[in-house]
Amino acid sequence: MNSIKIILTGATGMVGEGVLMECLENPDVSEVLSISRKPCGKKHAKLKEYIIPDFLKIDLNDENLKGYDACFFCAGISSVGMNEEDYTKITYDTTLHFAKAVLNQNPDMVFNYVSGAHTDKTESGKMMWARVKGRTENALRKLGFRSEYNFRPGFMKPVEGQVNVKWFFKPFIWFFPVLLPSKSLTLHDVGKAMINAVKKGYPTSTLEIKDIKNLAI
Repeated sequence: MNSIKIILTGATGMVGEGVLMECLENPDVSEVLSISRKPCGKKHAKLKEYIIPDFLKIDLNDENLKGYDACFFCAGISSVGMNEEDYTKITYDTTLHFAKAVLNQNPDMVFNYVSGAHTDKTESGKMMWARVKGRTENALRKLGFRSEYNFRPGFMKPVEGQVNVKWFFKPFIWFFPVLLPSKSLTLHDVGKAMINAVKKGYPTSTLEIKDIKNLAI
């Protein structure tokens, strides 16, 4: 495969911004369509933006989504303070509707979903967020993408120059990777691994930290 064209969500959050920055600088990527509820604040020759206030209202026949090789779904929210119904609407319903829309326009697409460490694929554990994420992973696998990968990163060090980093996260940026390197990686690793998943593939659809690091090489 030559250079790839990517749809990316979550560019206004830390994970999405870091992956976007890697994509814009990576020679294997020729175009990025950032889809979000508000502008991401970045300008680049490769970058296009499509503002959609409500992902659940995306038309499955929206031709603005056509002509892309992959979708990097990096949008997401914390479950802190949320009940299961509301968290499910945002994490499961929104993701699945978006995935169906991009697949409808790109039947040969690769879909990379940012999930989380300790996601519960049985959908029956005690942690609400893990059940919902597991249900989302399982449903995405069944949609019929050329390939679908669930990325389960741990602590992610931001890319230099990122602006979307929460204040309470900043004190951990430097010492956490040193103290717990096996549970840490960089958003450069995540972005590079996502690109390589499209270019090279990977033997398993669930990528834990060690898999992401391997794929990023």
